[in-house]
Amino acid sequence: MLKSHLNQSINLSFISNAFKISNVKNIFHQGKQLHSPMIKLGYHNVLPLQNQLLSFYVKHKSNNAHQLFDEMLVRNVVTWNTLIRDSHMGFCYFKRMMLEKINPDRVTCLNLVTMSIQAGRIEMGKQFHCCIVKWGFCKDCYVNSCVLDMYAKFGFVVEARRVFDEVLEKDLVLWNVMVSCYALNGLRDDSFKVFSTMRLEGVKGDEFTYTSLVNCCVALALGKQIHGVVVRFGFDLDMVVASALVDMYAKNESIVDARKVFDEMPVRNVISWNAMVVGYGQCCDGKEAIKMLTKMLQEDICPDELTLASIVSSCGDISLKSEMLQVQCYALKTGVLSFLSVSNSFVNAYSNSGNIVSALESFNSIQKPDLVSYTSMVQAYAFHGLSRKAIDLFTKMVSESLLKPDKVMFLGVISACSHGGLVNEGLQFFESMTKDYKIVPELEHYTCLVDLLGRAGQLNEAYNVLISMPVLPGPDTLGSFIGHCKVYKNLELAKWAGEKLIMLEPNKNVNYALMSNTFAYAGKWSDVATIRKMMQDNCGLKNPGFSWLETGI
Repeated sequence: MLKSHLNQSINLSFISNAFKISNVKNIFHQGKQLHSPMIKLGYHNVLPLQNQLLSFYVKHKSNNAHQLFDEMLVRNVVTWNTLIRDSHMGFCYFKRMMLEKINPDRVTCLNLVTMSIQAGRIEMGKQFHCCIVKWGFCKDCYVNSCVLDMYAKFGFVVEARRVFDEVLEKDLVLWNVMVSCYALNGLRDDSFKVFSTMRLEGVKGDEFTYTSLVNCCVALALGKQIHGVVVRFGFDLDMVVASALVDMYAKNESIVDARKVFDEMPVRNVISWNAMVVGYGQCCDGKEAIKMLTKMLQEDICPDELTLASIVSSCGDISLKSEMLQVQCYALKTGVLSFLSVSNSFVNAYSNSGNIVSALESFNSIQKPDLVSYTSMVQAYAFHGLSRKAIDLFTKMVSESLLKPDKVMFLGVISACSHGGLVNEGLQFFESMTKDYKIVPELEHYTCLVDLLGRAGQLNEAYNVLISMPVLPGPDTLGSFIGHCKVYKNLELAKWAGEKLIMLEPNKNVNYALMSNTFAYAGKWSDVATIRKMMQDNCGLKNPGFSWLETGI
C-alpha cells in the first residue's frame, strides 16, 4: 500500500516536472507524449496536471487545447485564466467564465488587460477596467500598474494619470509605469515632475526608472544632465541604464560619448552591443560597425537580426563592398538571413552601393516578401532609373499578393515615374493613392509630384500643385521647383519660389546660392549681384568648401 502510494507520488511529480521542462525548452512533441501516460495511469482527471497540459497546448497553439478544455469535468479559475491569457478566443472564454459564475482573481484581471492591448481595442480595455473596479481589485498596485500601462500604450495619458492618483499606497512599479507613460507619449517635463515627486516621497528609483528618464532625452544637453543624475544615484554602470545612455548619445549623433559609456560598461549584453552598432549605422560609419561585429564575436556575444540589419544598413557604400559580402555570408551561415529585416537591409544596402543586380538577387531570395521588401526593391529600381521595372514590380505586388501599398510604397513608385519621365503614370498612381487606397498625401508626396511635373517641363502644372496643396511647401519642394525653373529658364516662377524659400530659411546660404546660380544660368547678372548681396547681409561670407582624399600613406 505504501509502495503503491510512493509510486503514485513519483509518477505525479515526474509528469508535472516533465511538463515544466517541455514548456521551458519549448519541446512540443515531448510534452504531447506525456498525455497518453496521464490517461493510462489514471491522472487525466487530476486538475493541476490537466491545467499544466492545457497551458502546454495553449502555448504551442495546438487545437488539442480546446478539446481538452471541453473534456475537463472540473475547472477552476486557473483553467479559465489559461485560455483567456493565450487564446485568440480569450474574450469568448471570458464570457463563458462569467456565465458559469467563476470568481476572477488578479491573474484574470492582468490577462484581460493584456488581451485588450494585443487586440488594439481601448474600448474593450475600458470595459475591463470597469470590471476590475467592480471586482474589488482597484487597490491592487500590480493590477493598477497594468491598467495604467494599457492607457499609456494607447496614448490615453489623462486616464492613466487618474488611475495613478487613485492609488493611495504606490509601489515602485506604479511610479515607474507613470514615468514611462509620460516618456512614451512625449511629455518629457511631466515625466521629470513625476520622478521629482517620487524622490520627495522617499521612493528610490531603480534601473527602469532611469532608463525611462534617459529615453525622454531628445536633446543632447538634457541627456547629459540626466546622465549626471544617473551617475549621482549610482546607476551609470547598470547594464540596462548604460545601454539606454549609449542609445541616447547615438541618436543625438554624439558617437564619441556613446562609445565612452559603452567602453566603461563592466557587463554588456547583445542589447548594449546593438545600441552601439545602431549608433555607428546612424552615423554611416560602416567600418566601425563591422569592427564592433568582429569584437562581438571575439567576446562570444551572438549577434541577432537587429545587429546585422544595422551593420548592413551602415555599409551602403561602394568602398565596403567586400565587407558587406562577408556579413552576408555570416548571416547565411548562422541563419539570420532568414529574418526579413536582415534580407531587406541587404536589398537597400546593395542598391545604395550601386549594385542593382545583387539587390535583385537579395530580393528574389526572400521566400515571402513583405511590404517593406517590395518597397525596398521598388525604391532601388527608382534610384537606378529603372522606372518600368519599378512599376511592373508594384503591379505584381498588388495583383499577386494580399499586400496593400502604403504611403511609402506610393512615394517610391511615383519617384520612379519622376526619374523615368512617366508623367501620366505618375499622376495615375497619385490619384489611385488618394481615391482607391484613401491615403492622405503628405509633403513628401507633393514634393515628388512637383518633381515629376518639373522634370517634364510642365512648370505651370507644378506651380498649380504648389499653390493648391493643403500643406505649406517645404525647402526641398521649393528647391526642386527652382532647379527645374533653371533648366527651362522660367525666371518668373523661379523668383516666386525663391522668395518663398528665403522666407522659410533666411539664414541658409545654400538657398541664395541656388537662386544666384539660376539667374547666372540665364545671364541675369544684375539679379545675381542683388542675391549675393542679400546672402552676405543675412548669412555672412560663405565658408570655402573642401574635401578629403585618402592617399594610403
